[in-house]
Amino acid sequence: MPKVLWLNPIGTDIFDRPIRDVLCSVKNEDTHVDVVSFGTGPKHLEYSYYEALAIPEIVRAVRWAEGAGYDAAIIGCFYDPGLHDARSITDNIAVLAPCETCAHIAATMGYKFSIIVTEELCIPQMMDNLRSYGLGDKVASFKTLGMGVHELRRDEAVILGCTIQFGFYKSIQADLGVPVIDPVVATFKYAELSAELKNRFGWTHGKKYGYKSPPISEIEDWGLAHAQGAPMPRGWNLQ
Repeated sequence: MPKVLWLNPIGTDIFDRPIRDVLCSVKNEDTHVDVVSFGTGPKHLEYSYYEALAIPEIVRAVRWAEGAGYDAAIIGCFYDPGLHDARSITDNIAVLAPCETCAHIAATMGYKFSIIVTEELCIPQMMDNLRSYGLGDKVASFKTLGMGVHELRRDEAVILGCTIQFGFYKSIQADLGVPVIDPVVATFKYAELSAELKNRFGWTHGKKYGYKSPPISEIEDWGLAHAQGAPMPRGWNLQ
């Protein structure tokens, strides 16, 4: 049975249940899914400072997930915070994040794609990420909603560029007549595929070059958290 962990890397659990409901509605019958968040810290990651505070906890959580037997872990923020860091310190878990995943999917569905973001401040970092993924030339435009993350739930190919835009894709897709990529659904379904590829064929991120792990001897000598046997992050209550 594949096990997938969705991590909301923020200090509030208000999105955990609705995201879990979405994932349970689209998951394969035999997939086990957990949705968790941090008990403390920033309640959104729109600003770089907040993201910097969250990354150590993200890496620690993904390392714990590997030790706990999860096949895939999803970092649930469209900035993809800590994605490369988490991959560099894990060996046997697929680590995914929405921007990279959705962009690759959208690139197969249209010559170019546009991304709907919350505010203009999101655009530079997301564009830098897309360039690093080799997809900068595929970006047609960014469209800005002019509202913060927590305001979203109050009232070509296209990507919804924030995980809290989950559920909006159906009506937008019907209006536009082009594929509209929901970052929650798309990344989770890709995680299910990644879990199968890992379990059946041993295919996951490589451990040379950019994802090479630091020496275990250094980690232990410096008193840093070790991947195996790490305690469950505080506040999590998984069955």
